Amino acid sequence: MQILSPAYYHSFRCLAAACPDSCCKEWAVQIDDDSAQRYRSLPGELGDALRQALTIEDGDTILALAPDRRCPMWQDNRLCRIQAELGEDWLCHTCRQFPRLRHDYGDFVELGLELSCPEAARLILSDSMQEIVTEQLPGGDTLEYDATAMAVLRRSRETALHFLHSTDYPVGQALAILLLYGHAVQNELDGGEEAIFDPAALLAEARSLATGGSMDQLLEFFSTLEILTPAWRSRLAHPSPSPWCEELRTMARYFIQRYWLQAVSDYDLISRVKLTVTSCLVVKALGGDILETAQLYSKEIENDANNLDAILDGAYTSPALTDLSMLSLLLS
Repeated sequence: MQILSPAYYHSFRCLAAACPDSCCKEWAVQIDDDSAQRYRSLPGELGDALRQALTIEDGDTILALAPDRRCPMWQDNRLCRIQAELGEDWLCHTCRQFPRLRHDYGDFVELGLELSCPEAARLILSDSMQEIVTEQLPGGDTLEYDATAMAVLRRSRETALHFLHSTDYPVGQALAILLLYGHAVQNELDGGEEAIFDPAALLAEARSLATGGSMDQLLEFFSTLEILTPAWRSRLAHPSPSPWCEELRTMARYFIQRYWLQAVSDYDLISRVKLTVTSCLVVKALGGDILETAQLYSKEIENDANNLDAILDGAYTSPALTDLSMLSLLLS
């Protein structure tokens, strides 16, 4: 089995009390069954506090937030009470793993970090190379995907990542080329001819199609999604556009690395390419410190399954996410 991970993956260390944000606030944590059973059977004051905080929502055990929207286990010193009193092994699966990602495809596994963590965001956006490290481990030779579709996706993702590593085209133009290349790969997935990657031809086509883009319309679409923090609501209401920057090119590579192969599950690449492009457009439109804005965006969007689904669906239904509109915004 192949284990693939970005070179920075094993460099991650939680900033704990020094973190400028925290995964211990604003998110209600879903508790895995084994941890929930351990917490409910724990004696003493900590056990009582955990039993009082655990609740059931839609059949899942949740560690409900306190009225100040903090995890009830998050202490004034910004450290977790569970870890402080019992050790890291007592953390639930979510808290033990975040912000680490794992996508298991059967014969290979991809590891990564989530942009929604400030320290992970720093590592992701400061690594323009995004070198992938490959380890070989025994076992895991059972395919859990359509081999033909995966071959198309892996080949085309490598093309997209290699292209975005280059600075031959400004970021906006590069993303316009990526969007139309996504359509060519989607056609191949649907049984058409092999996708041809010709950046100059794709850019010319993009320029001929671009029309009607409205950033106000795009931000209005995002304002209709679930909103976690007051800061996000304020940023959407008061955008402060920044120029295109190389960190946004790196952010696009992060989204491609994370989501492109997931199309093997439903043969829908276009919505994931649009997610990539839209994410870069919104972070650029909101402006401010690129790392802080990208991290907040990811916290609000990537860590909310409903919001992700709304964007993937909106790729086909929302006027704000049409190809012509997005191309116009990218090339303006």
